[in-house]
Amino acid sequence: MNTSELQKIKQRYNIVGNCDGLNRALDVALQVASTDLSVLIVGESGVGKEILPHIIHDHSPRKRERYFAINCGSIPEGTIDSELFGHEKGSFTGAIGESEGYFGITNKGTIFLDEVGELPLATQARLLRVLETGEYIRVGGQTVMKTDVRIVAATNINMSKAVSEGRFREDLYYRLNTIPIQMPPLRDRGEDILLLFRLFSMQMAEKYHLPKISLTEDAQLLMLNYKWPGNVRQLKNITEQMSVLVQDRMINAEMLQQFIPRDPQSMQLAPIGSKGGHNYESERDLLYKILYELRGNISDLRRDVTSLRQQLDDAQSLMGGSAYQGQLQAIAATTHAFPTVTNSNSVPTKTVPAQNVVIQEDAVAEELSESESLNLNDIGRQMVEKALDRNGGNRKKAAQELGISDRTLYRRIKQYGLDK
Repeated sequence: MNTSELQKIKQRYNIVGNCDGLNRALDVALQVASTDLSVLIVGESGVGKEILPHIIHDHSPRKRERYFAINCGSIPEGTIDSELFGHEKGSFTGAIGESEGYFGITNKGTIFLDEVGELPLATQARLLRVLETGEYIRVGGQTVMKTDVRIVAATNINMSKAVSEGRFREDLYYRLNTIPIQMPPLRDRGEDILLLFRLFSMQMAEKYHLPKISLTEDAQLLMLNYKWPGNVRQLKNITEQMSVLVQDRMINAEMLQQFIPRDPQSMQLAPIGSKGGHNYESERDLLYKILYELRGNISDLRRDVTSLRQQLDDAQSLMGGSAYQGQLQAIAATTHAFPTVTNSNSVPTKTVPAQNVVIQEDAVAEELSESESLNLNDIGRQMVEKALDRNGGNRKKAAQELGISDRTLYRRIKQYGLDK
């Protein structure tokens, strides 16, 4: 495509930038638009992938038909099949009528499946059938439906890795990836960063009647070297913040740094070239493996401590609560000297070193061995009787003295025959 045609496309869709990666993506989108081939757009979150399906649809023979953009990651797994393929009346709770689903409504048109990598495996199988035969069955239905739709998908995940990990069907990946389009990240677009900043600052000035903000040379250099992990979306957000909050409309590097995140990862300078860079993939995988093993060790230790606490609670309950309350509390109190280990999927749990666990178990065993010659039922009966006598038969107060619940006390009264 010649430069003039490309510029017309950019003006029509308000696309700013002249980097080779962006121009190549637009060129491929326009070339494939006249066909019915499936397209997979790959790029990081925030790079602007959603503009390409619009271009493809508007320049295809389906341009007069419907276009639907669907975010697969925002639809709950339990309802996504119904949303995409429709359902029959009464097929599930709340299905008060029939639904055609997006594939039925968009017949002859184009469907854009954003975040397609988030689709459940069962839905992936349905989608593969639609791609191969144009057929699908509604949820709760038996009739085979037909549809003729153009599918354009997008993802920000590593699809090859998802396939190798079993999270995405390999056959569906190759079916969607008939025509791949790569959208470049903002950090690789060079001077486009400054062009986008001027666009966003101008839009804010016009919309809110504010003086337009500009960048000094040192601020421009900082913008060009920043990694922009949030890509175009992050740049727009920061520009809008500065347009509203900064008094001085000429932004220098010091002022810009107040709006750019200071975490080490995002503050790293963008690479100058795409070749010869160090690959951190193996180091990152090794770190993930170490963290996973550590998490398993913590889980095992937490189970051991929970088992020990259960043993202590059982022993306390067996002894009636009062006689051994102090001893068991003294043993359990040693656990509070150690730090709390938390897990993202569990509540905070106190951890105990192995040597202290052995000491605690030995202490409980010693106490129990000393009372082996005693009849535990007789001891329990005597304790309950004395507690009731001291409290004038008030069961609630007796239970509090024994350190047990009212229900447990009632059960023991019945067990010992004291209710007669």
